[in-house]
Amino acid sequence: MERREAMNSKKRRSGFHVMAGLIGMITPLLGYMCIAIIMGCIGNLMATFITILGGYGFLGIFGAKEGVNISLIFTLLIIFAVFRGILRYAEQACNHFIAFKLLASIRHKVFAALRRLAPAKLDGSEKGNLISIITSDIELLEVFYAHTISPIAIAVITSVFMVCFLGNLHVAYGVLGCVFYVIVGVIIPLVNGKNGGEKGQEYRNSFGGLNACVLDNLYGLEEILEYNQQNIRMESLKKHTVLLGEMTGALKKDENVQRVITDGVILFTGIVMAIIGEILVNAGMVNGADALIAVIAMTSSFGPTAALSALSNNLHHTLASGNRVLDILEEIPVVEDVVDGVESLSGDILCENVSFTYNDTEHKTKVNVLKNFSATFAENKIHGILGKSGCGKSTLLKLLMRFYETDMGTVFYGKDNVNRIDTSALRNHISYVTQETFLFTDTIANNIRVAKSDATKEEIIEAAKKASIHDFIMSTPNGYDTMLAELGNSISGGEKQRIGIARAFLHDSNMIFLDEPTSNIDSLNEGMILRSLEQEKRDKTIILVSHRKSTMGIADNVVAM
Repeated sequence: MERREAMNSKKRRSGFHVMAGLIGMITPLLGYMCIAIIMGCIGNLMATFITILGGYGFLGIFGAKEGVNISLIFTLLIIFAVFRGILRYAEQACNHFIAFKLLASIRHKVFAALRRLAPAKLDGSEKGNLISIITSDIELLEVFYAHTISPIAIAVITSVFMVCFLGNLHVAYGVLGCVFYVIVGVIIPLVNGKNGGEKGQEYRNSFGGLNACVLDNLYGLEEILEYNQQNIRMESLKKHTVLLGEMTGALKKDENVQRVITDGVILFTGIVMAIIGEILVNAGMVNGADALIAVIAMTSSFGPTAALSALSNNLHHTLASGNRVLDILEEIPVVEDVVDGVESLSGDILCENVSFTYNDTEHKTKVNVLKNFSATFAENKIHGILGKSGCGKSTLLKLLMRFYETDMGTVFYGKDNVNRIDTSALRNHISYVTQETFLFTDTIANNIRVAKSDATKEEIIEAAKKASIHDFIMSTPNGYDTMLAELGNSISGGEKQRIGIARAFLHDSNMIFLDEPTSNIDSLNEGMILRSLEQEKRDKTIILVSHRKSTMGIADNVVAM
């Protein structure tokens, strides 16, 4: 486990490695990307040559250059202007098609990764930060796929073409063009990216922290109002907002500096080209017309490379977001699913010298929860686990479910090590009721049916009766077809808990694990649920975790922790 945690530590990838990881996802849409690049190159060259042709036309009108066909130039200007717009639209359409297809694919991959990483990932992470990754971070990748990859390729190809064009006028122009294209399109973005990369990562992390703070305030709104904590919570929210504002300001300052430098380099390039042109003309190496065309061509061709330079400002956010997404996709699960393992569960459950330690990432410490715990839970019996809060009762159930692996010791189901049992089979043979029951925004019937997707209405009703929730359901406006509000906020905590227990009965597995199943339930309903559990023990192994001694009355065996 320590090896995996070390491998899962946040990676400080370079911008190149992040881009390489994101580009690797384009493979299925490579054809569309090639079309976008080709149309972008042609369109940008047409835009550049509109200015160059204008220069040739100007020279032809004033007789500074012989053999210039003004009619042809005028016709080409119209054609280039029209097709520049059409090609630009088609290029952007292809790029955005690629971007939105890939964003959907990345979301699927992220959710698949979270399914693979859960529940350990959800136990240890800030939910607000995960929401930020799933929503805003992935959304920001649209900038990369729609406005980064093809512009880079377009800038490289058009720059090579223009270097050849300038070199055809004179080799000095080609060399100067190559130098200044590299400065604007490579050096400035790299320097800017190096200076702003850390800030971009900090910004995304702070944005995730702000989301977590907002989520906390929304979930805890009743408590905030009850204990008059509005000012304190607002102050906390203000600190996150101010910090985010300061980071935004710093990034904007870097962006403005970069723009000034880029514009300054382009202006300087024009001056240098004019000076070199004058020297070459005086030396008789080029004529005045070609010198003028060289200046016009150089200054008008910076569009793709200047866009590439400006792109580095957005890349601070984009690459930081990409890094966070890649962290999720490349993270190794704390517990790997077992495939093609043992599929049958039978016999006693045996814990031999089980030890487990949580890593407290916030305080960078280890919390010893279980140490050398041993117990035997006989088959087809009710077993109670009694102990105070924090003694490891819930953790033990998670180890039995193999949500985590033991640091030391072994869990056996019969003679089979839990680490050799097929994960799907393990979950199918166990009904696990947690302390917090999550309810979907759906009907009550469908919320119970989560435990068995093909369950009939009769089976759902029978499970609800065993969980002592049937009478309440029938008292609702539409009975089992009553819609529940978001997070189940339309019903009480006890009713949520009983729906969770109904799921366990509906699942009809040969083992039932219950973590404080009656903590929010009155004594009458508790008695009815416990009586149902006692009836189930004929062919089921039941482990009941509670801090209530009264709940242990039905247990055949009680383990004190």
